[in-house]
Amino acid sequence: MNSDSTSPLDNAPEDIKLAVDLIYLLESNEIDPKVALSALEMVKKDLEAKLKQ
Repeated sequence: MNSDSTSPLDNAPEDIKLAVDLIYLLESNEIDPKVALSALEMVKKDLEAKLKQ
């Protein structure tokens, strides 16, 4: 493999990169999907509130 090669994610939008990182974090820590979804809903509500400020 060439050292100049890039990952397909290198040019991906920031939200895609973050989603991949979050999925990896959840899976590598064996977080129950129901717990993850509940936590993500809390995060979503928090971020939406910050956007309204």
